Amino acid sequence: MITDSIPPPSSSPDAEPVAPGRWIPRVTLPGLGLRASERRLLLGLVDYGLLAAALILAVKSRTPWLDAPGTLWANWRWFVTLAVLWWIIAQLFEVYDLARAASAPNSILAAAPAAALTALLYQWIPVVTPSLESRKLSLLFGLLAVGLITLWRGLYAVLFVQPAFEHRLLVLGAGWAGRSLAEALSHSTDDRTPNPYRGTGARIIGFVDDAAEIGAGQTVAGVPVLGTSDKLSRLAHELAVDEVVLAITHRNGISDAAFAALLACREQGFRVTTMPSLYERLLGRVPVEHVGRNLNAVLPIDDRGATERLFQAFKRLGDLFAGLMGLVLLALTAPFVALTNALSSPGPLFYRQTRVGRAGHPFQVIKYRTMRPDAEADTGAVWAGKDDQRVTPTGRWLRKSRLDELPQVLNVLRGEMSLIGPRPERPEFVDQLAAVIPFYRARHAVKPGITGWAQVRFGYGSTIDDARTKLEYDLYYVRHAGFYLDTMIALKTAAVMLKLQGK
Repeated sequence: MITDSIPPPSSSPDAEPVAPGRWIPRVTLPGLGLRASERRLLLGLVDYGLLAAALILAVKSRTPWLDAPGTLWANWRWFVTLAVLWWIIAQLFEVYDLARAASAPNSILAAAPAAALTALLYQWIPVVTPSLESRKLSLLFGLLAVGLITLWRGLYAVLFVQPAFEHRLLVLGAGWAGRSLAEALSHSTDDRTPNPYRGTGARIIGFVDDAAEIGAGQTVAGVPVLGTSDKLSRLAHELAVDEVVLAITHRNGISDAAFAALLACREQGFRVTTMPSLYERLLGRVPVEHVGRNLNAVLPIDDRGATERLFQAFKRLGDLFAGLMGLVLLALTAPFVALTNALSSPGPLFYRQTRVGRAGHPFQVIKYRTMRPDAEADTGAVWAGKDDQRVTPTGRWLRKSRLDELPQVLNVLRGEMSLIGPRPERPEFVDQLAAVIPFYRARHAVKPGITGWAQVRFGYGSTIDDARTKLEYDLYYVRHAGFYLDTMIALKTAAVMLKLQGK
């Protein structure tokens, strides 16, 4: 077990409380605290290893193909193909969502079908996969893949949520930023949405703060205050923390003593980070309320030079290709949308609306009409809400499948939008939101997109608080846009469309 509090001075630093007034020797398991990225890597490596093992066992049990020495290496294409196929399908089923992976039923319900689909599709890929023509061999591969993945995911959900594997955090600063972090780690924002921190293993074991009104022995959001900054290094050692977090929004407010304590922790080998960096790493969002005036926290991390130019060039080529393919789909779907709209809600096929694009330039976005023609005649510009009564029957299906966005391929071909980027907002809302949300206009640093990081991680929003959360995702995209993140967004968008999860 690993303690959540410091023993009294008279106790041994290697003891921990298990009940009031009772202490037992502490068992230290060094190096087991797993960060979120390490958890995803562990899940991915074991998932793939089990799928490869299932393939090897199935093939060896029914054929002599892998009996000769060196045949595994000679057939490396089989395993590379399996890895690529699994990665794509895993993204569609969101099997590396850590909140889902920490729950055995949810993890198995996502990973087992993904393994079954991988085994099925794998057998239809010619040349680079073994010819699994035997029904028994094909069935054995599928059963082994699903069985092994199911057992592993159940084991992970039970074992790796134990305290020995938690990523233990000691936080310097028990004020607004520290409290916000502790509250986010402890519970969800509502009863319907799972806590996005769940499964990351991150856990605050104590606060350190120099403020006189926040003394040792108090609790902040259920987390104990353990002392002042002069005790930071000692506490980090005694509690065997994995990371020290600076949770002070305005860095000029850090005292010399607190700054020296942070440096001492870093010199002694402890990982030291800031609350915004930890928040961004765990949630994939930039905490706009807690970055102060630190532009580095909202702008791209560094000057990527040639890499950035290469990415932008390939992204534009990809946009043009996707736009041309989208024109074909537009031509195929337009007659059906026009017919169903004419029957249920007569009016124009397309809907044009002014939106704000890159660098704040306005343009006309084009969508399939999903609302009554007079939807805003009485109200003016208002956000669309859940179960909005203005949405037509056809429009409701178009929104769920996200096909209402398809005509925007015309905006993509004209260079006003990209396939992937922050969703463009209406000028009326931009002015309103920029007045109350820090850094709101920073989302205009890149081209708006048909889909984006906020759309696949959060979805639609109808309040200022929703807009703030979406901005946090948008700014994460602005900072980290690249080939990998764009691919992730494209795959997650496909999953949303297939599951009809649009709104």
